[in-house]
Amino acid sequence: MLYAQPVSAQEKRGVIPHAPLLKTAVPNTANQEVAVYHVEYEPGGINPRHLHPAAITFHILSGTAVFQEEGKPAVTLRAGDSLFVPAGTIHAHWNPSSTESLRFLEFIVAEKDKGRSIPKPLKD
Repeated sequence: MLYAQPVSAQEKRGVIPHAPLLKTAVPNTANQEVAVYHVEYEPGGINPRHLHPAAITFHILSGTAVFQEEGKPAVTLRAGDSLFVPAGTIHAHWNPSSTESLRFLEFIVAEKDKGRSIPKPLKD
């Protein structure tokens, strides 16, 4: 599956510039936690093909984001839009703008310390 994402000699990856806004145990569970991350992508920033072992909800704060699940058309999200990505879904997301930054929140409920992304190399 080829993605419609930007191609660049120097890939600009999105970054999480600080500790989670919230990271705490989920009450009445053995080993679950909730985490909320503020993510910033500079113009052209990308998180290539990857998956999360937990479901994630993305909420766009500013800018434009393109999300693409493997085997599906790309979806464009703008400030105020949200997207739910089920656990194990292979996807990529990026900032298509050449001038504006992208800011969004990630909401993750997962086994303790197991919610972040896992890179998936492109298929041959």
